[in-house]
Amino acid sequence: MRCVVFGATGYLGGRLVPELLTAGHSVRAVARTPGKLAEVPWRDEAEIVRGDIADADSVRSAVDGQDVVHYLVHSMHQRDFASLDRQGARTVAEVAKAAGVSRIVYLGGITPDGDQLSEHLASRAEVGRILLGSGVPTAVLRAAIILGSGSASFEMLRYLTERLPAMVTPRWVHNRIQPIAVRDVLHYLVHAVALPPEVNREFDIGGPDVLTYLEMMRRYAEVAGLPRRLVVPVRVLTPWLSAQWVNLVTPVPRSIAVPLIESLVHEVVCHEHDITRYIADPPATHFERAIELALARVRNADVPTRWSDATTPGAPSDPMPTDPEWAGGSLYEDVRELPADADPETLWQVIESIGGEQGWYSFPLAWSARGWIDRLAGGVGLRRGRRDRRRLRPGEALDWWRVEKLERPRLLRLRAEMRLPGRAWLELTVTPGPGGGSVYRQRAIFEPHGLAGHLYWKSVVPFHAIVFGGMARNITGAARQR
Repeated sequence: MRCVVFGATGYLGGRLVPELLTAGHSVRAVARTPGKLAEVPWRDEAEIVRGDIADADSVRSAVDGQDVVHYLVHSMHQRDFASLDRQGARTVAEVAKAAGVSRIVYLGGITPDGDQLSEHLASRAEVGRILLGSGVPTAVLRAAIILGSGSASFEMLRYLTERLPAMVTPRWVHNRIQPIAVRDVLHYLVHAVALPPEVNREFDIGGPDVLTYLEMMRRYAEVAGLPRRLVVPVRVLTPWLSAQWVNLVTPVPRSIAVPLIESLVHEVVCHEHDITRYIADPPATHFERAIELALARVRNADVPTRWSDATTPGAPSDPMPTDPEWAGGSLYEDVRELPADADPETLWQVIESIGGEQGWYSFPLAWSARGWIDRLAGGVGLRRGRRDRRRLRPGEALDWWRVEKLERPRLLRLRAEMRLPGRAWLELTVTPGPGGGSVYRQRAIFEPHGLAGHLYWKSVVPFHAIVFGGMARNITGAARQR
């Protein structure tokens, strides 16, 4: 089959594409920023195209000539995500019908009967209804928590359990949940392309275990070799308060924690298992096995996609303005250049391994404090870390930065996704030294927005010598030691 995947840079889309290719299908991967897919392992096997569900013309080009549409786009990071998802679903539905697509496959969430749904679950259900009413045979697969390395649900469970040996929890930790391993979700997404044309309906998919969130935390602790966690439920903890706590303790920012927790307020258990009429179940992946597989990938730095692959809300998406006039005013810069007593390749290895557990080579307390300030403001902070300890990919998250440009072994440009009154970049470059060795150049760029932006830059300038100066010295020193 000829399959087009919307959301190919996301957590599930980035894993679905290689699975479809392995199954023998041809794949067209759609991304608003195709450069994010420049270094994925399957880039030479799939067709990568630019597309945005908000742009009907680009959707039309992406769908043209395709048999199956996999729709894996969610806008829950945005304030008006319900409106954005509604319009995107309508656009894809209309275009798919006009193009003669034979099937749409969509992944939504399990919705409880009789309860008033959270805005997040209600939006997912609405998207499913729009696609089912498109006139194109549609399979809406509905899942609860997805367990896999890099998923937001797994990261929330992991960090809450590992960092808090004792905790007070809201009542919803006693609600029943039917989690499913990401490998099993991919199994159903791949095989759904071959459903009979008369099938146009929703299917609940889940793993073999039904657990409360409390049981999930305790079982996670057992698998991870941690002491039993002490949990005390407290009735006054609302979903909103819970999300603030998750924002502080885990890498999952408030914008994602809120819809995740609002979904957990309900019991999310499969109502039916009719999918087996058409698709055989994969070998059962029990909860403990799913956690073991996810932790093994984390330990081996073999996490192919992460929740943070999706762009953070409020983050600037435009490339760095190189022309101050075009940017609407002057750009502030802090430029440092030092010779390094190391060859360019060694210096580059230090640069590409920056961030995450390695840190930022200067004044850790200042970086940590700025990260906490960002978390308190609802930003991403420093906890997103990095996917791999040694290699980066264009478009991936790196702490509070995103890799905007990567020209190995010469240039690394990072775009800030922290809360700022403006836009910021950090550019690290390597050139051969005139008499041997190499030259390290570091450039911090800030484009202020309004008076607050100018005042912000002037207020932090006194610290640049410590933070940026120390960073340049320590990076070149680390390269020398290597």
